[in-house]
Amino acid sequence: MAIIWGLDLREMQWGKFKNSYMWNTEYHRRRTKFIVYQIAMICTVVSESLGTAALSDYVDQQDFVSNLDASVTVHNNDYVGIASYNIFVGIYVATIFGSAFFFDLFWPERHESPAVKTAWRVCSVLACLLTLASALGETVIVASHSAYVTGIDAAEAQRLLAEYGGGPLKYRHNGRAVASCVFEWPGMIATFASTFLLWRSINYIDSHGPRSTSARTRDNTASKPGENGSTAVASPAVPEPTHDKTDTANGPLADANHAPEGV
Repeated sequence: MAIIWGLDLREMQWGKFKNSYMWNTEYHRRRTKFIVYQIAMICTVVSESLGTAALSDYVDQQDFVSNLDASVTVHNNDYVGIASYNIFVGIYVATIFGSAFFFDLFWPERHESPAVKTAWRVCSVLACLLTLASALGETVIVASHSAYVTGIDAAEAQRLLAEYGGGPLKYRHNGRAVASCVFEWPGMIATFASTFLLWRSINYIDSHGPRSTSARTRDNTASKPGENGSTAVASPAVPEPTHDKTDTANGPLADANHAPEGV
């Protein structure tokens, strides 16, 4: 397969989603990053989805009332605006930390240029600012704002809204809007934590490489079998001492330099 941006696409294998590989300790803070990244993505995407459902309801409410009476307008664009912004935030967080998740899963030992590392840092900090603004804005609007109707008296407005049957004027009475706001806060906290882990991971890799401390210690120990870190060398064999002896024809060896004693 092709190699794109220095990444071998052959490394994209379903087998890497196995627990034995995905949650191993071979790489620096692999499990911690995967857990926190996924919390950030899941919470912000759930918040986005719930907010989208409430947004769609309020947009339909506007259209429904306007079709019944063109002179009547339902003003709920404050929530429509913050929910639309929240959709963008959810997509952004999922893009940044989803990419970090898959890159660490498929190419944990990839080489990144300084420009790429700077891009990771900038994008992650921007994700923190975006989620913080979304959480604060949605909380204020849902807790304290309300939609209202113009072009008609209050009794007739209530009749038209009741005929539609959804989208309460007070946003805090809308369960999906409240749930969207609730999920945005843990998503924001997890985004800050993900950014912290991403920065620390980049600094660690610059200093020590992608392997974890335990993996590097194990590899170093395996490559040095000697007790003190050096390979043991066998001592040369010492030959047995030899004696200048000659065999006699009729018996044991005799010393060649001495004649046998006579009787």
